[in-house]
Amino acid sequence: MKVYGDDLFKGTAWYYSRYRPLYSATLIRYLRNKFSLDGNGNMLDLGCGDGRLSLRFADWFEKIVGLDTESEMIQEAERISKEIRVENTEWFNGDVEKYRRNNNTTFRFVTIAKAFHWMDRPQVLESLYEMVAVGGGIAIIDNYSPNEVLLPWQQTVQEVVKHWYGNERRAGNITYSHPTVSHQEIISSSKFDLEIHQIPTYEQIWTLDSIIGNHYSTSFGAKRFLGEKVDLFEKHLKEELLAIDKNGVFKEQINTSVKLALKNI
Repeated sequence: MKVYGDDLFKGTAWYYSRYRPLYSATLIRYLRNKFSLDGNGNMLDLGCGDGRLSLRFADWFEKIVGLDTESEMIQEAERISKEIRVENTEWFNGDVEKYRRNNNTTFRFVTIAKAFHWMDRPQVLESLYEMVAVGGGIAIIDNYSPNEVLLPWQQTVQEVVKHWYGNERRAGNITYSHPTVSHQEIISSSKFDLEIHQIPTYEQIWTLDSIIGNHYSTSFGAKRFLGEKVDLFEKHLKEELLAIDKNGVFKEQINTSVKLALKNI
């Protein structure tokens, strides 16, 4: 497993909480029904970010625990949960092994949304198997589509980003390459039972500001990598996008996959 260091998402949390697309209501309904959520038990959100997914389940559990290795993300989660007056959450800065050392909570439901690829996946599933209640499980959520064809505006964004950030996708202390073994293969090799579900696509509307803000919310697009070239980058990207659409409004169809790791025994 690659070691990305402690600065993987440093400086991204402010943009993450304001510009990352929200998860669809269809996804929330599907998970609520699949796991028969009724207000009892505990939920764990691993790699919780700003809590944007776990907070959607606040009414369906006695306690929700959010874990993230980036302290700025945990600070955002704490801020947001206070703002919307959700009181049954606990936010923890660290990974699942660090949490387990001082806690023996059993979880009915675990989510890992757009974060599993950063983890030592076999080890995480091994640890979670001891933490998940019988009849419960893990929902591993992502919209990674390796064969997806980029829209013209997305291709333009990619080209401008490469111009200013370089061809290699930086990730913390090193560069990123997507795992060659799929999530479903990792689950199939674990003690959990695998199920796969595809959520219906939904349309995401992007503006110039949200495209830039979403880019700054990513590990490879962190603003700190630009140094004093922030204004030049933003000017270049806006000019290129406005050449495609003079109103600066763009659309994307979002596909969401859910890989379930179920503890049926």
